[in-house]
Amino acid sequence: MRLRMVIPKGSLEKGSIELLEKAFYKVEGYERSYNPLVSDREIDLRVLRPQEIPVYIAEGLFDVGITGRDWVEETGADVKILRNLEFGKVKLVFAAPVSHNYESLNHFLEKNLSNGRPVKIATEYLNITMSRVMSAEAYRARFGSKKPMIITPWYRYGENPSVSILLSFGATEAKPPLAADAIVDNTETGRTLEQNNLAIVEELMESSAHLVANRQALEDEWKREKIYDILTMFTGVIESEKKLHIFLNVREENLGELLATLPALKSPTINKLSMEGWYAVNTVIDKTELHRILPKLRRLAQGLVAHRPELILPLEEIGHEGGENLGGKRG
Repeated sequence: MRLRMVIPKGSLEKGSIELLEKAFYKVEGYERSYNPLVSDREIDLRVLRPQEIPVYIAEGLFDVGITGRDWVEETGADVKILRNLEFGKVKLVFAAPVSHNYESLNHFLEKNLSNGRPVKIATEYLNITMSRVMSAEAYRARFGSKKPMIITPWYRYGENPSVSILLSFGATEAKPPLAADAIVDNTETGRTLEQNNLAIVEELMESSAHLVANRQALEDEWKREKIYDILTMFTGVIESEKKLHIFLNVREENLGELLATLPALKSPTINKLSMEGWYAVNTVIDKTELHRILPKLRRLAQGLVAHRPELILPLEEIGHEGGENLGGKRG
């Protein structure tokens, strides 16, 4: 039996490959093939567009995969979100020509619709855009539950030609002002929007890469264990990058005060040194804590060594959900 896993092509591809390799899954041939080899031969890996991945996983074509949180919401796919992988961070924004000085999506609709002017919004995110437009007060007051016109090369549907949402296949920022009045698009820094004379009017959501799974796959004992192995390794990589493993020596009379200072993962490890009255202490702390506790460490301890841990695996956490142990033997 093999676990069917899928990762995204495009902007999330590099981060996905790096995460796999940091988790000791060696990936070969991804530069040339959509079916690269993984060092774990129980995993069958494919590379597809992130827009497709949530639906394919929900339909059972794949068991687990990486995709953007935005595409999970856009597709409405019924998948199990296992973890935010904390890379590929973007904001989904409503943007319009900077010269108009819109204050919000609602202000954009109010200003245009009150003058009887139909509006066009270009986007790859048809469903998210339709939902945000229909929830705006200026829209509800005029059109109630009528759906905006959705326009693609293959079909059009909706009941309200006063607001049209046009499917964009990329270069969305180039559409205004001729092909659209505004856009909904994702951005990391906003620079591309600025270069095209667009201003971010409103942030609609934040997105990043997420690990998601097919719900039925999690009911299969072998697949569930394999998926939670991947989740454990990914979590170890992500959490390790936030930690420091520190080693230091301390006199016995300072040991109690030092231990009260250290924000340890669990309990620090303490060993008595051959030199009388001295102890070695090692523990794991958040990187952000080091500068805060450094003044006290300088006063109480000697010989501080700090390492970046390669992997810290939360073995006691993964596979437990709502008090139920989802683990078990894999056969």
